[in-house]
Amino acid sequence: MIWAHLVHLSYNMWYGPEEPYPTALPDRHFLSSPSLRFDKSLWSDLLPRMVEAGVNMVVIDLGDGVRYESRPELAVKGAWSVSHVKRELARLRRMGLEPIPKLNFSTCHDRWLGRYARQVSTPVYYEVCSDLIAEVIEIFDRPRFFHLGMDEESWDVQQYHCYALIRQGELWWHDLLFLVKQVEKGNARPWIWSDAAWHHPDEFLSRMPKSVVQSNWYYGMDFTEENVAYKTWLLLAENGFDQIPCGSTWIHEKNFPTIVESLSERLGGQHLLGFMQSVWKPMLEECRTTQVHALDMLRQAHSLVP
Repeated sequence: MIWAHLVHLSYNMWYGPEEPYPTALPDRHFLSSPSLRFDKSLWSDLLPRMVEAGVNMVVIDLGDGVRYESRPELAVKGAWSVSHVKRELARLRRMGLEPIPKLNFSTCHDRWLGRYARQVSTPVYYEVCSDLIAEVIEIFDRPRFFHLGMDEESWDVQQYHCYALIRQGELWWHDLLFLVKQVEKGNARPWIWSDAAWHHPDEFLSRMPKSVVQSNWYYGMDFTEENVAYKTWLLLAENGFDQIPCGSTWIHEKNFPTIVESLSERLGGQHLLGFMQSVWKPMLEECRTTQVHALDMLRQAHSLVP
């Protein structure tokens, strides 16, 4: 059983300094920064807590927090070198934590791509995506999975952006399958967020390759079949997709234990690979309490499964 914890090395995925402060998202951390926001001391403190909580996989959202050798122009000030990333990955493995890379290629969350975020679906874009995926797979020494993001690519989420870009229909599928192919070329298994299934379930279920691991996410406390997120977990299970449901402390502190308790038996079987906890806060000392609490909730959830 996978017990994954999502960590952000980069947190540049939402709004830029030129955009009006989004009143619907009052967390100022969503505004991008030209410098890396990652306190190594907090990171070092949390790693043994992860082990104690039962975490066995750490999904690291890299974004522009790495000085990629293939695309060094993406790096923010203070970004980690490739050699430093490899040392940290070795440390995780020594602790029994499996590191998994994540790069979110959703147009809602790709501010980390810099100028290439405004060249989506062009030859340059495909070349950049291919280079980054190949390099990250090498850095992580052929990881078991590679999370591609691909969530919230819709107008309702991007309405506060000064520059909104939404792929849909055949173009969304073309780009998704291109990214999936790049991951599979590196002998890793693609992994995505599943909220595209909320809006077009029949098309999603018929066209999504079964090789792609699904992380349907939900952060509230409505666990009835009237809730589209809960219904999507059931649909994915009924159609034979491998799943790693994701919860968070973002809206309700008890969300993750409730997800585990609600779904471990309902989705039990070979297609339930595990669960993932998310925090949606940067790795900063000012966010220590939230980071620690998320691991406490993961520990609690872990105790619910034999």
